[in-house]
Amino acid sequence: MTSRVSRGVYLTIVAGAVIMSVAMGIRQSYGLILDPASVEWGLSLSMFALAIALHNLVWGLAQPVAGAIADRYGAAPVVIAGAIAYALGLAMTATMPGLWPAMVGTGVLVGIGLSCTSYGTVLAAVGRAAPPERRTAMMGTASAIGSIGGAIVVPLTQFMIEASGVGAAVLSLALAMVISAPLAFVFLGTDRQALRAPVSLKREVSFGEALKEAVSHRGYILLTLGFFTCGFQLAFFAVHFPSYLVTCHLPVALGAAALAVFGGCNALGSWLCGLLGTWYRPQLVLAWIYIARGLAIVALVFLPKTEFVALAFAGVLGLLGLGTVPLTSGLIARIFGTGNLGMLFGLCFLNHQIGAFLGAWSGGWLFEQTGSFDPIWLATAAAGGVAALLHFPIRDEPVVRPALA
Repeated sequence: MTSRVSRGVYLTIVAGAVIMSVAMGIRQSYGLILDPASVEWGLSLSMFALAIALHNLVWGLAQPVAGAIADRYGAAPVVIAGAIAYALGLAMTATMPGLWPAMVGTGVLVGIGLSCTSYGTVLAAVGRAAPPERRTAMMGTASAIGSIGGAIVVPLTQFMIEASGVGAAVLSLALAMVISAPLAFVFLGTDRQALRAPVSLKREVSFGEALKEAVSHRGYILLTLGFFTCGFQLAFFAVHFPSYLVTCHLPVALGAAALAVFGGCNALGSWLCGLLGTWYRPQLVLAWIYIARGLAIVALVFLPKTEFVALAFAGVLGLLGLGTVPLTSGLIARIFGTGNLGMLFGLCFLNHQIGAFLGAWSGGWLFEQTGSFDPIWLATAAAGGVAALLHFPIRDEPVVRPALA
């Protein structure tokens, strides 16, 4: 029997999706900010890439904490605080050019902001509000709508950079983050319902017990190891694909177009993956996603470098991109329940962000050392095969806990 979905759940999905659209759209724009910022702000490509890589790492380190706080006190205050930190980080980077402002602003504050305004916190709120039989699909829907931000924010960022310069563009992005923050008040309704629910429904085990349970679960360990590859692949693409296209003697504007296509296809891919996760075992869908990514990357390396190939690759990678998030979070919810979903997804996401740190940083470093992006492209393809092998053995039966007396 299908549970009736309340209006509050749909409002939570829409508000969360808009917040994620702004937060993730800004993040995807860093590939466009990288080159002009390196020129205008006096930073080398590798140094600014290091700041971007640092925010991926800080995002991962902060995500379990942000998720645990949202599990306990609700998502609304966490999202609002994160949006403010995100905006401050962007403003610091734009108004105080230099290495250390970039490291603190882009590296630390933006990383903290992302941990509070993106998947780990927002999708966990949606997952807690949604009925169990529709949870993965609804998380996929929220992720899909949230992915539209890339298709909107990225071309707007390119326009603002060309019209007003990179500093004004980044300040405009900071303002957009502030404007989106009040939408988090929508979470107050579902937060109250979750926090007032009976203990047996709200939180089956304490944080410490949930952590012990997860780290001793073979499937959770495999899922976490595989998520590293997702972060590595997508961060390398988002940060370095525009520069890669320039090295292939393709137009500079093609980078913005490719990122916009990636963002738009992410929306469709996230929605489809959410549906597939209700029809098939999520771990098998994830395995085939990683295999398909690897094949697409190999094709990119060996096909002629044309505008059509670049846009087609961005579209395929978009379809196979952020759909891993609702599948991964839905699988964690299926195994462990939703009481500690924010924290458990956050810990898994930490490994994703370690991969993202290495993907963003090593791409710039290896290019400066070798003059080519091809070796790291092939490494990301091979990593996809390894990730697929890690997902096939995962078992998704809910953990068995002693009944409450």
